Amino acid sequence: MPDERLGFIGLGVMGTPMAGHLAKAGYRLTVFDLNPEASRRVASPYNNVAVAQSPKEVGAASDIVITMLPSGREVGEVAHGDRGLIHGLHAGVLLLDASSAAPWDTKETAAKLAKGGIGMVDAPVSGAEPGAKAADLVFMVGGDAKDVARVRPLLEVLGKHYFHLGPVGSGHVMKAINNFISAATLMATTEGLIAGTKSGLDPLAMNDFIDVCTAGSWISRTQFRQRIFNGRYDDAFKVALMMKDMNIARRIMADAGLDLPLSAEAHRLWTAIQSEQPADASLSELVRALETRTGVALKPKR
Repeated sequence: MPDERLGFIGLGVMGTPMAGHLAKAGYRLTVFDLNPEASRRVASPYNNVAVAQSPKEVGAASDIVITMLPSGREVGEVAHGDRGLIHGLHAGVLLLDASSAAPWDTKETAAKLAKGGIGMVDAPVSGAEPGAKAADLVFMVGGDAKDVARVRPLLEVLGKHYFHLGPVGSGHVMKAINNFISAATLMATTEGLIAGTKSGLDPLAMNDFIDVCTAGSWISRTQFRQRIFNGRYDDAFKVALMMKDMNIARRIMADAGLDLPLSAEAHRLWTAIQSEQPADASLSELVRALETRTGVALKPKR
């Protein structure tokens, strides 16, 4: 059994399989979620998983605490709230935040924790729910080298790659930029397929070509065959979450004093489409919205 005692807070779509992988690897784990049933589901198959009643209890029982929460606001509340981690943690404990957060929120939380001798590493992920279930996530990591080295065994249990990008907050900068590029790529690929389909080409044949051409991307390899051409439009990632990361990326660009017109236009178009969608709309709905606007359906001919 590994020496480090782990805490895990946030047992949703991503956190549940991640906590399960760590339990299977033999780590002693203390878990907490606002939904008590989620904690019980994670703990029930294992003798090495305990359920806590608050983040404070998780902190008191852990050497490293992992958070997988919706945003930096929730991470800050879990860390410093009335029953937060800070009231149970001791010097030398490390917070590993895998949430998708704004880097300025992460830096603020890290600075407060540092006053108590508590380190922080931000390690947001790429790979979404399938990656969490298969334990092949990709981590974007920010933090001191010694702290990153300490969490490396956990990252290797949960994923296939990790990249140390700089000091704390760097991972969340990369996460926002990565998702912004993905959002723009999805829109550009959709518009290209729509233009070709309107010109008489088969969108599936076009996608096959794009995959092995200079325009190929993770988007072309996964999004259209799995979710669009079959009419499912069922990407588990939500438009609202993509917009959150795009908003963070735009602020990063603005804070850096950069005038990036393509990014500005992509953000404007995504914002307009989001305004027409329900709050829980799938990312795939962007494609359907563009099909509806143009009157061109991406339906394969074969």
